[in-house]
Order: sequence, then C-alpha cells, then structure tokens
Amino acid sequence: MSRTQAVAGETRRRTKALLIPLAGLVLALFLPPLLAGLPLAGQRALIVTLITIILWTGEMLAPGVTALLSVTLLALSGVTTSLRDALQGFANPVPFFLISVLTMGVAVVRSGLAERLARTILEKARGRNLTVYLQLVLSFPVLTFILPSATTRSGILIHIYDEVFTLSRVPRGADVAKAVMLALSSINRLASTSLLTGGITPVMSAAIIGGMSWTGWFALMAVPYYAILLLGGILTYALYRRGFGQGLPTPEPARRRPVSGIERRTIAIILGASALWLTDGLHHLDPALPALLAFAALLTPGLGPLVWADLERGVGWANFFVIAASISLAHALVASGAAPWLGRLLVGGLPALGDSALGVVVLLMLGATLLRAIVPNSSGFLALALPIAMSVGREAGVNPLVCALVVMMTGDAVVYYPAQSASALVIYERGHVSAGEMLKFGLWMTFVGWIAILLVAVPWWSLVGEPLRPR
Repeated sequence: MSRTQAVAGETRRRTKALLIPLAGLVLALFLPPLLAGLPLAGQRALIVTLITIILWTGEMLAPGVTALLSVTLLALSGVTTSLRDALQGFANPVPFFLISVLTMGVAVVRSGLAERLARTILEKARGRNLTVYLQLVLSFPVLTFILPSATTRSGILIHIYDEVFTLSRVPRGADVAKAVMLALSSINRLASTSLLTGGITPVMSAAIIGGMSWTGWFALMAVPYYAILLLGGILTYALYRRGFGQGLPTPEPARRRPVSGIERRTIAIILGASALWLTDGLHHLDPALPALLAFAALLTPGLGPLVWADLERGVGWANFFVIAASISLAHALVASGAAPWLGRLLVGGLPALGDSALGVVVLLMLGATLLRAIVPNSSGFLALALPIAMSVGREAGVNPLVCALVVMMTGDAVVYYPAQSASALVIYERGHVSAGEMLKFGLWMTFVGWIAILLVAVPWWSLVGEPLRPR
C-alpha cells in the first residue's frame, strides 16, 4: 500500500469515527430514562463519557479534538446548563500545572541539560539496554524526594531519555523505548503516592480520609507502593524483554564542557519550584502556583533558557485540552448524579456480598477497578470512591481506613488510557507507545495492584497498627 493510500484510508477511518459522537448525541437527546435511580442528565453524562473514552482509546480522532468534542457534547446534550459549565475544567489549576511542568522539560532540553544527562546515562550503561532501564526504575524513589510530582519527573525525564535514544540511534517505538516510556507513564507515578506531598492522589486521599500526617502516610504507604513499583518494573521487563537483548550503540564521545550559567539557572528554577512543593505544609500554596512561577522564570530574558517560540514547538498543547476536558467530565458525572449512581451500583452493595473482611476487600478492588475504567479523572474517581469505601467498611465492620486505601491503590496502580493521568498523557504524546499498548499494560497492572494489596499492603497495615478488623 502506498503512503497516499494509507493516508486516504486513515482519513476515511477518522471521518467514520465522527459517526460515534453523532450517534451518541442522538441517544443522549432522545432516549428516555432507562436506569432506575439514575436521572436523565446522569444518563446523558454517562453516554458522553463513554463516547469520549471510546474515541480516546481507539485513537479515532486526535486527543485534543476528542477533548473539545466532549465538552461540546456535554453542553449540546443538556448535561450542563450552559457551555460555561461544560468548560469548568479549563478553569481548574491542574491543566496550568501540567503546561508549566512540560515547560520545565523543554527548558532542560533547550539549556543543554538533557544532552549532558543523556550522555552520562549512556556512559554509565556501557551499551547495555537493561542498565539504562534499571537506572531509570531505581531512580524513581530517590527522585521523588527531589521532584515530588510524577508529572514533573515525566515532563523532564521524557526529554532526557528521548535524547538517550536519539544519541544511540534507537528507533521510535522499539521495545526498549516502549519499556522505558511505560515505566515513566505508569510505574513512575507510584513512587509519588508514597509521599503525602507527591501529587493530587495522596493529597486528595488524605484530605478525604482525614487525620493523616506526612510521616503517618509514609509509614502506611511506602512498603506497599514500593512493592507495586518493583512488581511493575519486573512486569515491564518481562513484556519487552526482547528489547533488552540488543546492545545500545555508544555515541561518539563529546568533549566535556563546563556547566554553563544557563544550565545552573535552569536547575535552580526547577529545584526552587520543587522546594515549594515539598514545603507546602508551611505555606499552603496550590501546587500550580510554584509551577507557574517556574514557568514565568524560565521564559524571562536573561534568566531562563526559553522564548515563547520554544513552547510552540516543544509543548504538546493537546495535553492541556485533554486534562481540562477530563476534569469537566468528572464534574458532570458528579453534578448529574451519574457518579453517585455508579458508586452505589459498583461498590455500595459490597457489605451484603462479602461475609469476611478479606472478601469485602476483594469486592472493593473489583468495584474500584470497574469504576476507574469509567471515570477518566483521578480526582473524580477519588472523590466518588473513597467516601463510599469508608461507608462500606463501617457497615461491614471492616477498618474504614483500610477500605479507603485499598480503593485508592486499586485505582492509582492503573492507567487504561492516556487521559487518566497527566504523566501518562505526556508520554503518549511522544509517540513511543499507542493507546492500545497503554490499555494492555494497564490490564496487566490491574493484577499487579491486586497482588500487592492482598499479599503486601493488607499484612503490612496490620503490622503497623491498622488491621482489617478494628480492635
């Protein structure tokens, strides 16, 4: 097949894909209420959300196009009372945090730090693919204390490892590249959640659970999350082990140059933002504010390495629209009554189904897995699932804290499609892995998460004073 025919076929496929949202809109507008206890607005919100997930995972339209289409359908179908309400995700700080973090990654490249670090990685690896991979995975727990946000680490490391593969002439989409990128998009996030200051998931979960200190959170979560990280690292190696059997061509040695002033200033700006994130317990700034300060500093003439044209070329602006739209969808699911209805359906009946404490945990994991697959935004998932899980625990006589942590870990261990995680979206935009490959890896990680919860987390929590049955 010629390139022209392939392009024409892809154009036809994407044109046909428009029939999906059109059919969904017709269903949303004309179907009567079909599900007991679910308001009509909630039914329409579920239809729009499912349409969006199908388009994202099937890659039928560009992710940014799907994102804008989803908020349009929210308004057209009457899920929201106005387009302004449908766009409320675009007023959320998280998309601005993401763009600021991506800007840090561009600055690492533009300043020359990415090439310097990439050459250092290759020199230490001595032509061994496996060494490059192990260096990355083993660095996650350490880097978490310097750069708590997984999105920040992904936004920076993606450029460094892209440079590694460019220097060693590894083709885009090679098995070793897929392994590294999936580790960045999925396993990388797990190191962050072990810290209370590690991102949206631990901060929001601790706020919902209540009474959690930094040290208390770390004592509960470090061992279980490092276990998932280890198991996920082994899984990634097993899935792409063919790529580790080939050596990496070593690039021609370059003359060592001293660290430049622009590199020093870039490092200082990034570490300054990181210091503000780590000390949020003192100043209580929204995480987006240090990120936006760093954004401004990196674009200040004479201080940072960037001009606006660098962002036009280097930042995947589709990420902004996808994250904002996923937040809008999460808001719509909650406001329309669809999210509480789903929660009751998937999780609320568990006490009646589980006679033992461990049975309740297993059923909570199953319900949380189904809910995570449907709800595209992690904040929406947590806001819905954690209160229900704690209520289930109280009714079933199971430790409510353990129930909440089980549901959080079940949802946090997986990414089924890029829009579910800002760090995964950053990786996906680079083109090394497809949405289908992310879905396959997410399904594998589902089982990894279950194993880690049952064999590591539950016994560990009992050991540190949080048994399944409260004393």
